[in-house]
Amino acid sequence: MTIQQKFDLTGRAALVTGGAGLLGTEFCRTLAEAGASVAILDLNASASQAAADSLMADGYTALGISADITQPDSVNLAVDKVLSAFGRIDILVNSAALDPKFDSEAMKRGITPGSFEDYPLDQWNAAMNVNLTGLFLITQACVKPMIAKGNKGSIINICSTYGLNGPDQRIYINDGRRVAYKPVYYTVTKAGVLGFTRYLAAYYAGTEIRVNALTPGGIFNDHEEFFEKNYSAKTILGRMAEKDEMNGALLFLASDASSYMTGSNVVVDGGWTAW
Repeated sequence: MTIQQKFDLTGRAALVTGGAGLLGTEFCRTLAEAGASVAILDLNASASQAAADSLMADGYTALGISADITQPDSVNLAVDKVLSAFGRIDILVNSAALDPKFDSEAMKRGITPGSFEDYPLDQWNAAMNVNLTGLFLITQACVKPMIAKGNKGSIINICSTYGLNGPDQRIYINDGRRVAYKPVYYTVTKAGVLGFTRYLAAYYAGTEIRVNALTPGGIFNDHEEFFEKNYSAKTILGRMAEKDEMNGALLFLASDASSYMTGSNVVVDGGWTAW
């Protein structure tokens, strides 16, 4: 098999949760360009359909689906739609998650400080429901057709450097004034994503169902200047990532190029966690 063939996804079907998001849209296009049929699942129905329309306009096979991954009936209906359209699910990318943003629009709206001492229980519960329970439900539904098709598939869970390290809350300070805290739920749930990845990889020992994690560093998305400067100072490469810089790692994990990997975590963070 040539190296091009190892990365080729022709004939395979992928489902991407949070597929209309900043990284989700990148992942969907990457998989489509590699030859896969792509189901774009997002809570926002119009956004998922728009993302699918964009891919189809360029000649790719795509399906836009709206679903709430925290609700079993919604998850099962969505998976049934994918199977009806594509007949299979070979790749699952779990990209959906609650994540407080610090871009310019969020700054204009005002960001809840997120201090641990006063953090609201309802926000904690909502994050656990999406970031962990939703991950569990959609993966549980998608692995069944993988088993039915011969115990083959690639599951990729999107983690974060904050699942590896505690957040440095100093980067949320501007001219001596605290703007926000990265909230407690984010580190806890993203660490849970890694635990889920390792559990599932071990559970499917003896099959060709592989489960790995991809851990991005901070992605630039029109952030405030102070935040970009503070964040970049902590990376070896001295900058935030561009939104397309996770695509190579994502395709690697989705394809046969990573056929001897499971239970692993690929970190693409500009060196954030290396020092």
